[in-house]
Amino acid sequence: MFQAVGIIVGQVNFTEDGKATVTIARKEYPLFYTRPHYLAYTGLQKEIEKTNNNTQRLIVYPRITHFPSRYKQAFISFQLVGFDKGLDPKGISEYLKDNEFKLCGLWQFIPVCRTPCVSIFRNFNKERLDYIKQAEPATKAKFMKAAHIPLLWRDGPVRPFRFNPKADKDQGRPSFISVKARFMPSRDTWGFVEELAEHREKAPKFLKVSKEDKALAQKSSKKDLGAGQKSSASPKKEFKSSKKPVKKPVKKVVND
Repeated sequence: MFQAVGIIVGQVNFTEDGKATVTIARKEYPLFYTRPHYLAYTGLQKEIEKTNNNTQRLIVYPRITHFPSRYKQAFISFQLVGFDKGLDPKGISEYLKDNEFKLCGLWQFIPVCRTPCVSIFRNFNKERLDYIKQAEPATKAKFMKAAHIPLLWRDGPVRPFRFNPKADKDQGRPSFISVKARFMPSRDTWGFVEELAEHREKAPKFLKVSKEDKALAQKSSKKDLGAGQKSSASPKKEFKSSKKPVKKPVKKVVND
């Protein structure tokens, strides 16, 4: 199945506004949580308060934000799943070392990144399909948004797929790969370690937002932004002056 999960070791710091960051090799990254992992987040806070040790081994999902320019560095953050105190050697800690990730997805180039990526999509199941059928376009787009993890992998058994919009439509498809990769803060990217399974020509079933829903979501976002800007502007009627207007004398114009 599609998956991107790993272990990072860094110094965790909580800010006064309730947010958190993790520093890895002197580089700071946002650390956040979603509702299902709220207990893991509060548990991490208590663990640091109890031990007075900010350096923690965290289980995380990588979150990548790419920008329209291919030459602008992607923004990286990490979603907290849990933290490892070394008491349970099984599970993910059994096969991943510090700063290693398991990446399973489509091996391809995307237009906004110069480095080939492992594209992680939402795995398909009936419950998720029923949910998105009833959701608004903006909710669909957010729920099915893929994570594109940049990966340096030279001399791999299969080349990353590159779509050419000027070529024929039948260009093949990206392969599905399962690899272990190490996060490299110095380059804000991941580096190949080893294959966990042979690549496959056919990917597992996944959910992908349609072009129509994506366009409607963008349109709705712009509309909401415009409405917010209008509401933030104060009406002119509220700024009437309490002073009475001063009447200026009218000058007579004499024509020659």
